[in-house]
Amino acid sequence: MNDTSSMEQFEAQRPLMFAIAYRMLGSAMEAEDIVQEAFIRYQRVPAGSIISHKALLTTMVTRQCINALQSARVQRESYIGPWLPEPLLTGDDALNSDETQADTYTVSPSDAASIHESLSLAFLVLLESLTPVERAVFLLREVFDYEYAEIAMIVGKEEAACRQSFSRAKKHIVEHRPRFQPSPDEHRQMLANFMRVIDGGDLAGLVNLLAEDVTLWADGGGKARGAATRPLRGAATVAQFAIATTRLLPENLQVEVKTVNGEPAIVLRDAVDGRAFVVISIRMERGRIAEMWTIGNPDKLKRV
Repeated sequence: MNDTSSMEQFEAQRPLMFAIAYRMLGSAMEAEDIVQEAFIRYQRVPAGSIISHKALLTTMVTRQCINALQSARVQRESYIGPWLPEPLLTGDDALNSDETQADTYTVSPSDAASIHESLSLAFLVLLESLTPVERAVFLLREVFDYEYAEIAMIVGKEEAACRQSFSRAKKHIVEHRPRFQPSPDEHRQMLANFMRVIDGGDLAGLVNLLAEDVTLWADGGGKARGAATRPLRGAATVAQFAIATTRLLPENLQVEVKTVNGEPAIVLRDAVDGRAFVVISIRMERGRIAEMWTIGNPDKLKRV
């Protein structure tokens, strides 16, 4: 199947397919591969047999993602240090169509806030604790607003089983989802304060910005100097690590605050060639930094 009408149908659904695949996998590169594989499979389907192009393509992508996640578990168990999702520039800071497809597929303005929240690193990390099928059911229902009957056909399960999967996933997400959501201005101000004390080597000042039980995850993938290979906890420990690792960064650094996965984040890049070295994302609670995610694996920074 390669007629013009069918290709138009596929391209019309491409943003939705990428949006689903990225949230499922936490990787733009893998999401692109999934969408490309869906294109190959789609071409083999007789055009006259397709009732709904959207339903068919969503099913193809979702099932491929479930299979990919089941295979990825072994790979992630051998990953050096914490595994974090691949960051994407979004909104006005997006670099290309891949980032745009993650957050601007057809959606009503009233749903925009929840769509952006579903892109946040905190949310994507939380999804990692769900099984592949639970993740698919939860995303299709909560984020993409599919009916249970549709979800059952997409994932190949009974509707009652999908309802149970969603209920379990929803309970887990609600229990662990942050209770406090700062405004973008508060978020940006905290990032500015963070970089100010880091730049000045102010250990005490940094401790004051951190919650007492703050946790830091550093994803270097074994390729970034100084990346912690286990989560760090406690304000003093995290502050000492953050200030110590700045000495390992190149001298010609450009510090930017960009919209990454729908939220303000710090991007440190080479001032000469623009290459990103680290992305730092935070979650605030009661005016302090409660969680930090630093991504320094160069393989994950190509789109930043």
